[in-house]
Amino acid sequence: MVLGGIGGIGSGIDVKGIVKAMVDAERAPKKAQLDRLERNTTTQISALGQFRSALTDFQNSLKSLNDPAIFEKRTATSSKTDIFTATASADASAANYSVQVFNLAQSSRVALAGVDAPDQKLGTGTMTLSVGDKTLTIEVDETNNTLAGLRKAINDAGSDLGLSASIVNDPGGEGGARLVLSSDIKGAGKDIEVAISNTGPGSEALQSLAFTAPETTDFAAVELDPGNPRGARVISFARDANIAVDGIAISSASNTIEGVIEGVTLNLKAAQSAEAIANADGIGLRVGEDRAGVRSQVNKFVESYNKLMETVKSLTLVTPVGGDDSQPLAAPLVGDASVRNVQTALRNQLASVQGEGGLRLLSDLGISTQRDGTLEVDGARLEQSLDRNFDELAAFFTGKDGLMGRLESRVAPYTARDGLVESRTKSLQNTLSSVDDQRDQLTRRISQMESRLLAQFNAMDSLVGQLNQTSDYLTNQLANLPGVVRQDRRR
Repeated sequence: MVLGGIGGIGSGIDVKGIVKAMVDAERAPKKAQLDRLERNTTTQISALGQFRSALTDFQNSLKSLNDPAIFEKRTATSSKTDIFTATASADASAANYSVQVFNLAQSSRVALAGVDAPDQKLGTGTMTLSVGDKTLTIEVDETNNTLAGLRKAINDAGSDLGLSASIVNDPGGEGGARLVLSSDIKGAGKDIEVAISNTGPGSEALQSLAFTAPETTDFAAVELDPGNPRGARVISFARDANIAVDGIAISSASNTIEGVIEGVTLNLKAAQSAEAIANADGIGLRVGEDRAGVRSQVNKFVESYNKLMETVKSLTLVTPVGGDDSQPLAAPLVGDASVRNVQTALRNQLASVQGEGGLRLLSDLGISTQRDGTLEVDGARLEQSLDRNFDELAAFFTGKDGLMGRLESRVAPYTARDGLVESRTKSLQNTLSSVDDQRDQLTRRISQMESRLLAQFNAMDSLVGQLNQTSDYLTNQLANLPGVVRQDRRR
């Protein structure tokens, strides 16, 4: 602040320095008080934010374990995941099964009869391709009557049939160029067939592309015209997957099989070896409760509770400093009623007894409270409890009266919008606003005081100056009076 007025001319006194010292002495205590209040209030607001955030994280972990669905989940485990994997829904019953996989479901793929070259003119007519009960008709004319033209026409129009075409050339020339047709529709009766009709003159090459799927049970037999290097060939037959569950034979047009075991889906990956099939070697399938999922959620709950307790500890810690007479350092929420009430409520619920079965206390799950207030899990005891009391877990943890519901009801008043923590935060924010108002008032009051003091001191300085001038005048006048001899003259 710049002090106004010249000052000190009449009296020689440092008016500006005196006024500044008086103004600073008046301002300093109130400024220090407001700075301290602002600092403490800001620290408390930040601490309450950390506290609420920790409570919210803990509350979210409670909601996860308060979901009955996690106790209804089932797992399905294959002993040979390279042959098949499995998933299970809540409808599945815990049981063990033996599964054999004889062959996978597959789609049809054929190589039509070979011709001289991809750009050879084939003639004209109508090509009808069928996959099961679906058909695709292509009119073959001078614009598309080559293998390349047919390939494009099939690929442009065959998506609805899951049908595609490619060309394979025999580099030696003996097998010629072939149109290879592939379907992505699996299952018996879905073989690709090609009919040629309405042919024009010189269409023998087009007619040679006709193909009828052979009826066979030997799916390895693919030579339709032995000895003919350009004869049509079956690359793969369309067929069902064939498996057996506990000796019961099952066929499926898909390699994803549902409904054979209630609530279980089998995902076939490969057929068993011929030796395993011959020996009737079954692959184990175990359907059971999702204990790993429940164990994971219990551990997450413990971790979340411990994290909350660590946050509370850091916000309420008192740290001794120096000797016995030194003032200790206190964290921002030391002695805070909200923190204390939450801790007490949670600890009471964790120690409360419920029900009459084998699972009545958290300690029955192998979860104990440590001296520092945190929880610790005994993995072996937890596993034993999951084995013995799994059916009781849902009632123990879930619902309004379950442990998670009771804990959540104790936390909710503090985390809710307009809840206890938010209300306190708003009150502290109002305190910060009042600090700004008080600073403005202090600035105005100090400015007024400064102006008043400067006016008073300048008036005094002016008066002193006038008195000095009068004194000098009188001294001069007296010195010049007759009969007055100055001492320095007599000397």
